[in-house]
Amino acid sequence: MAKVRDMTSFVDVAGRKLAYATWGDPGGFPVFALHGTPGCRLNRHPVDEKVAATGVRLITYDRPGYGQSERHAGRRVVDCVGDVAAIADDLGIDRFAVTGGSGGGPHSLAVAARLPERVLRARCVVGLVPYGTPNFDWLAGMDPENVKEFGWALAGEDTLIPELEREAAALVERVKADPTRALEGFELSDADRAAMADPVRQQIMTEAIPETFANGVWGWADDDLAFAVEWGFDVGEITVPTEVWYGATDVLVPAAHGAWLAEHVPGAIVKVEQAKGHMSLPDEELDNLRALADAARS
Repeated sequence: MAKVRDMTSFVDVAGRKLAYATWGDPGGFPVFALHGTPGCRLNRHPVDEKVAATGVRLITYDRPGYGQSERHAGRRVVDCVGDVAAIADDLGIDRFAVTGGSGGGPHSLAVAARLPERVLRARCVVGLVPYGTPNFDWLAGMDPENVKEFGWALAGEDTLIPELEREAAALVERVKADPTRALEGFELSDADRAAMADPVRQQIMTEAIPETFANGVWGWADDDLAFAVEWGFDVGEITVPTEVWYGATDVLVPAAHGAWLAEHVPGAIVKVEQAKGHMSLPDEELDNLRALADAARS
């Protein structure tokens, strides 16, 4: 499978360099896809012809501190709204859809909440609940590796950074040797193990993971720290059509998070995938992308 040329552009946001890329059909319906934690702009289907066939102009970007984007120390989840708006302005795009998975899920909800005049439809896939939500056990059902990482975040940056530097170095080496080992040590469901074995997903990981940490672990650390504090918006603010998807066998972001979001995002369009965990197959994600664009246009 040939590697797709990385069409990276840059925009200045409050004096910070922000890297983004566009894929698929240049004249297609614009969809922002917000990567997970950790991740970068290369987290997308690697065969651009297949992306183009969905009729979508796919826009991805490195959240601050990831890939080629400069760090925004102390950022909150809501701060992604200004980043997305700046990229849309740079591209001359007025209206669009937004989707985000895992750590990108809360960010997609922020964009839906704070850019209702521009977002036609939003989707949050296996997204987290705000930490500290009353009467919600945030860690229940979560894999011990994730619990450990969040403990570092709660301990603060001085604890978190060196731990993530060690984790990132080990992750890069594992993926270089065998991409199926990326989540080694996690007690994944059978569905997620099958997703990890997919050759297209392996190519995505091989391309994206080294780039994720090209300039350090700042993006990963700042994501974790942002999830450990108030997000800067309330999901109850959302007024645009918003989909909440989650998998019943997910141990990275347990299904209870999705169920809470489904109940608290106003008018949420809910999809519970009983046979899925945290991940889908990349070719399935193309169908999901097409469906999101079609729904946003209707």
